[in-house]
Amino acid sequence: MRKDTFSYKVTSTVASVWDNIKRVFSSQADPEAEKKEDTDPANQAETAKEEEEKVEDGMWEETFKSHSDGKPNGPSAISLDFSLPGVEHVYGIPEHADTLRLKTTESISALQPGCVPVRAFQHSWKGTSLNLSPSFWDCLSQQYETPQTDVRWISESGIIDVFIMLGPTPKDIFSQYASLTGTQSFPPLSALAYHQCRWNYNDQEDVQTVDAGFDEHDIPYDFIWLDIEHTDGKRYFTWDPHKFATPKEMLQGLVDKKRKMVAIVDPHIKVDSNYKIHNEIRSRGYYIKNKDGGDYEGWCWPGSAGYPDFTRADMRAWWASMFAYDQYEGSMENLYTWNDMNEPSVFNGPEVTMHKDAMHGAWEHRDVHNLYGFYVQMATAEGLIQRSGGVERPFVLTRAFFAGSQRYGAVWTGDNAAEWDHLKISIPMCLSLGLVGISFCGADVGGFFKSPSTELLVRWYQTGAYQPFFRAHAHLDTPRREPWLFGPENTALIREVVRQRYTLLPYWYQQFYHAHQTGQPVMRPLWVEYPQDPATFALDDEFLIDLLVHPVTEEGARGVTAYLPGKDEVWFDVHTFQKHNGAQNLYIPVTMSSIPVFQRGGSIIPRKLRVRRSSTCMEHDPYTLYVALNPQRTAEGELYIDDGHTFNYEKKEFIHRSLSFAKNILSSANLAPEAQFSTRSWIERIVILGASKPSKVTLKTAGGQESQLEFEFDASMSVLTLRKPGMNAGVDWTVTLQ
Repeated sequence: MRKDTFSYKVTSTVASVWDNIKRVFSSQADPEAEKKEDTDPANQAETAKEEEEKVEDGMWEETFKSHSDGKPNGPSAISLDFSLPGVEHVYGIPEHADTLRLKTTESISALQPGCVPVRAFQHSWKGTSLNLSPSFWDCLSQQYETPQTDVRWISESGIIDVFIMLGPTPKDIFSQYASLTGTQSFPPLSALAYHQCRWNYNDQEDVQTVDAGFDEHDIPYDFIWLDIEHTDGKRYFTWDPHKFATPKEMLQGLVDKKRKMVAIVDPHIKVDSNYKIHNEIRSRGYYIKNKDGGDYEGWCWPGSAGYPDFTRADMRAWWASMFAYDQYEGSMENLYTWNDMNEPSVFNGPEVTMHKDAMHGAWEHRDVHNLYGFYVQMATAEGLIQRSGGVERPFVLTRAFFAGSQRYGAVWTGDNAAEWDHLKISIPMCLSLGLVGISFCGADVGGFFKSPSTELLVRWYQTGAYQPFFRAHAHLDTPRREPWLFGPENTALIREVVRQRYTLLPYWYQQFYHAHQTGQPVMRPLWVEYPQDPATFALDDEFLIDLLVHPVTEEGARGVTAYLPGKDEVWFDVHTFQKHNGAQNLYIPVTMSSIPVFQRGGSIIPRKLRVRRSSTCMEHDPYTLYVALNPQRTAEGELYIDDGHTFNYEKKEFIHRSLSFAKNILSSANLAPEAQFSTRSWIERIVILGASKPSKVTLKTAGGQESQLEFEFDASMSVLTLRKPGMNAGVDWTVTLQ
């Protein structure tokens, strides 16, 4: 333990949790007053009586509005203090809706509850470390001879497990954290494409009309979503018999276009003796119990609802079995799942969730609350895997999550609104999730509540297209907002950015493969890659996916200022190919079509430029390689290919190749010689940024055959384009510039 890096103390008290929090956190306390003693015996006796009454009040039972918390195990709380000498920048607490860098808080009103056990990265130019514990948080920056940040964690019950990871680099931290909680699941490639959602598409005809609208307006998409109204009276695993009478016919229509659907399955079960799911759960005793031993019931979308106890392994196994095609009637292989309201939401519960003294076996809900959504997603993902006999990778979106939720699918940032501030804050919210391993995250494009202006909607599409999970969603009461409903000009802007997403799908897929293998986040703050550059420490309006993205998040913006890091690096605008030096703040004039994105010199990025109606339709299409040279005239990259949807990559059925440019030679070499997979895709174009004009270009393939390649050179931008090299994407080859 490096004692020069931090100090800590643990405080455990038996008291009302909020009394404990107030005592520990109060900024109104007078330290000098505590030293004063009242020596009057009468006053001492009166004070003792008042203290005794105060201690008894709320100790064994507490009320919240009309709700009573029985506290059968009595009151408890535990807190933990850290002092971090030399640290000014602290990050974490996903998914707090504020700046990425955590602000100083000095009062109890600033406490932040976390759905994940709260984590904080503390970073300075000397290194990065991570601590982990639940469940309320406070932070105070101190100015001594050297900077110091003091942080405090407090939990209402249970114990605090603290894992301190000393890095020293951010990448080390991610690997260390992944060793504890696991890495991001490897999603099907189609899940990284565009998702169209609304609460709710009205019926099967509406689904078909929206699906056809994307084709009519030449906008690709992969998933269309159904919210709660698709069910028979909010009974999950069912279909409305009138509006969705033939779900297999609807799903087959999507299969024919190589598209998919997501339907919502929430964990509140309608209490109805005619409902198979309810009867099964009740007969098996799988519902959470109330403090008196009966089944706990709360009010949610179906009305009176029971809540399955997902902390039970047998309950999770049963839930998983319900996704089998012979159990979930009307489901098919292209139907995936959305777990919403799984905090769990209880409309008539205290703080709109479950009573703290509800029982999960021997455990009170207060002890396992943050685990509930985690277990719901775990059981759902396992159900989607089992229904395919363990062959197909699942896709499950969850709202509630915990440490390790990344192993089971995607997370979104919840019910946002069509406001510019909500667009802006989506960036640090996603970055904070990535820091704790949850790479597959995004925000509702356009805002869930309210109606966006056309400018806001376009800017949100431009932002969402460069975030890991790309889904448009809207509230039931908002006007329809399919991408073609805002006039031809805005339709064209949205079409263009969605198509940009599709061209980059090979690169997104490759990034997720790395996240799955290493735990490194896909969407990263700049300080992760440039930990020695203080100018990056507080930036959260731009981010890296190796591409550097600076979305436009201000209404009426005429320009943005992006920080390009790296004093010895260069950055290329991906749209104009203009080269810029690193270590500078660059002002970029913008129009409504502008999406400031830069490729780092020294990188090679694969794209597929033949955009079709869905990602599956592009499976065998060719690649274009974008080679951006650094000042040393070198570049490196990778190309990863597998079948895009099964677990066969675990059986070494994939292609993983290194791409490198040095000494005027671009080459492709096998990174996984033990792997076996073939592809029909080929390399149809190579674009080299920052190049010099060659006299000739020679291609040499693995068999030793040589051929001359046609090329074009743009001297004004130093861009060399090699056309139709034609080699298979999965074999060795070299291209030599002479």
